[in-house]
Amino acid sequence: MSTRPHVVVVGAGAFGGWTALTLARRGARVTLVDAWGPGHVRASSGGETRVIRAGYGARAVYTRMAVRALALWRAHDARYGRRLFRHTGALWLAPAPRSAGSGFARDTFATLQSEGVAVRSLTPSEAARMYPALDFSRITTVLLEPDAGYLLARRACEHVVECLIAEGGEYRQAAVASPARLTRSKLQLEGGETIAGDAFVFACGPWMGTLFPEIIGKRVISTRQEVFYIGTPAGDRRFHDDALPVWVELGASLIYAIPGNANRGLKIGDDTSGPVFDPTNGDRQITGSGLKAIRAYLRRRLPALAKAPLVGSEVCQYEATPDSHYIVDRHPSLLNVWLAGGGSGHGFKMGPAIGEIVTAAVLDGVAPDPTFALARLRSPRRAADTKWA
Repeated sequence: MSTRPHVVVVGAGAFGGWTALTLARRGARVTLVDAWGPGHVRASSGGETRVIRAGYGARAVYTRMAVRALALWRAHDARYGRRLFRHTGALWLAPAPRSAGSGFARDTFATLQSEGVAVRSLTPSEAARMYPALDFSRITTVLLEPDAGYLLARRACEHVVECLIAEGGEYRQAAVASPARLTRSKLQLEGGETIAGDAFVFACGPWMGTLFPEIIGKRVISTRQEVFYIGTPAGDRRFHDDALPVWVELGASLIYAIPGNANRGLKIGDDTSGPVFDPTNGDRQITGSGLKAIRAYLRRRLPALAKAPLVGSEVCQYEATPDSHYIVDRHPSLLNVWLAGGGSGHGFKMGPAIGEIVTAAVLDGVAPDPTFALARLRSPRRAADTKWA
């Protein structure tokens, strides 16, 4: 590479946008390319909000990465005053003492403590006194991550690209040819135009498999995920983010909720992997069965919202690997090409940390953690339900 290498980054979501901005801040010339724009509705990084927390069971690599990512989100907010991070804390709930969920909670508590991350174990009665809007019936394990919260997802993607442009980077709204057509120095766009570069980073979310069918293919599968926005009573702050934390319930299904949610009502969804989904042309209407299941959950856990109106909904997708670990690795035959994806429904929060990892790999030759190596995915299969929010 030259002393000021030109790096082309494909994908302006959480992974790609932060990678482009971090590369530019390290002195690279950067061109960021996206087919529909940062935080667009088809993207895994689209939508209004995402949970940020450090609890990952025994998988300390993600806890450390989340801690670093949160520090970078806070630094970004301090610099720009955008309040992209909303500090609410996060609750982990498990209903059965010998369930997989309770085991995950125990591992989470131990890992957070060993990594020096603030965490409290609450009894259900203590939690009920702190958060009276929630019904803690049949809950046996409650953990509180006091430093956690949620992020404004779409707004963050847009602002990161604005920062990139302001700091000398280039953004182009264009589609790359699929499957990817590139040489050591050129990438082809749809229509035949090419972009020259010294290095290329592909952070294409659910399109990674179609861009690289031979080396990725079905090792990254898009799954259909329904999200619901429940209207809260006018002027009632019991369900606002200054009165309730985000929470994750580790039951038969993994349910997550975000109070406040950028003033769009209580956001709630089932994290269990849905059916395989086409992120480009798939139908994004919710199903009656999905709404029915959420209504049943509200009756049990937030009885005051049992009959509250549905004020919005969306269908997003997870781009999931079989083990729900990310892919951050060099292309096996094009050594100046890097792949960053497989967010698996828990990647958005990590954007700033992924940006650092990819930048170190591209500019300094620092190998990413082997957890994210492409070689581990030797046999394609459907994404596993790992019950991570």
